[in-house]
Amino acid sequence: MFVDEAIVELYAGTGGNGCRAFRREKGVPLGGPFGGNGGKGADIIFKVDSGLNTLLDFKYNRIIKGSNGANGLGKGMHGKNAENIVVLVPPGTVVTDLSTNLIIADLTENGEESVIAKDVRSKHGNIAFFTKTNPAPDYAENGEPGEYKKIKIELKLMADVGLVGMPSVGKSTIISKLSASRPKIADYPFTTLKPNLGVVRVPDGRSFVLADLPGLIEGASLGSGLGDKFLKHAERTRVIVHVIDMSGLYRNPYDDYKIINNELKSYSEKFLEKPQIIVANKMDAPEASKNLKEFKEKVKEEVIEITAINGKGLDKLVYKVADLLDKLPKEELKNENFESHVVYKYKEEVPFTITKENDAWVIKGEKVEKLLLMSRFDTDEAVLRFASKLKKMGIDDELRKLGALEGDTVKILDYEFEYKE
Repeated sequence: MFVDEAIVELYAGTGGNGCRAFRREKGVPLGGPFGGNGGKGADIIFKVDSGLNTLLDFKYNRIIKGSNGANGLGKGMHGKNAENIVVLVPPGTVVTDLSTNLIIADLTENGEESVIAKDVRSKHGNIAFFTKTNPAPDYAENGEPGEYKKIKIELKLMADVGLVGMPSVGKSTIISKLSASRPKIADYPFTTLKPNLGVVRVPDGRSFVLADLPGLIEGASLGSGLGDKFLKHAERTRVIVHVIDMSGLYRNPYDDYKIINNELKSYSEKFLEKPQIIVANKMDAPEASKNLKEFKEKVKEEVIEITAINGKGLDKLVYKVADLLDKLPKEELKNENFESHVVYKYKEEVPFTITKENDAWVIKGEKVEKLLLMSRFDTDEAVLRFASKLKKMGIDDELRKLGALEGDTVKILDYEFEYKE
């Protein structure tokens, strides 16, 4: 089964908890801190495998979760890191973060890797908090949850040449004659329901990858027929081979030519920049020569005449394509939605919001919530540290401005605290 699109949820592993432990040694205050850091949670990594050509695995595996890191131990022993999850994907896989609609990975080369969701940072045991002013810290951090991402995965086939045209113009016959690909061929429309790839060997030793794309119809760029489902597979091609049925038995060749070009343009202006080779197929039909003459009067570009069913004219087409490819550089898919690695500095947003709900002051914000989840309240020092961090973030001042009184309930996530001046 050919699957070229999927929505997947990723959960990177949570880091292990830091350990709160002390040495038992004469002359060292409270024995000195001796708790190790928690281990790193599993990252989720996508890696290209050239042996794959479909996203079928994601049809049945919509949620991917990484393992958590091991907790830190006493004697300064750090927890074991979780093993990263490596997900194999086919060449041409594009990953979009649905929360931002930015492309975060464009994987094209065999073996290429990209970390899609990761464990944020290590979690400290109390040995990491040792300072001259606090030689025996009595607190440690809990593991911070790993990244969560909901992503869209798209496959855009890696082919040098794309065969486009109306249904039943002979695209599948062409690829079957030029390569080892064996697509379904029949005398009715839409026999090709998935793209087919084939390697074409030129007699002089050159080669290129040819994609037979399912037939397009008017309105395809808006979803009609097989719609834009397969137009995206032509985006990476360097050359478009536009196949036209010159027999004229079902449609007017020139009308077909205009319709297909209009659909390519409507889908993406970039198709106008790609070289296009016009191929007149079925030249053995009775009216083909007459139709070709009329077609050439309206189209000034070169037209290559073939009869795919018996292979006539295919050698000329192959050399024409190979010569054109030699002049064109390979291009990566990068567009205005690609996430740049350039760091932009914005004015920092307020890291929290405070609202009054059912006689409780509710504090929300990613930074505050992460601080809570990573904090422990098993010692007085840990509680004081948490309160100090909230104060530094400006939460105490904001509560006071809003009219909070001594003894009021303050809520963060499912935890409730008592407000004190």
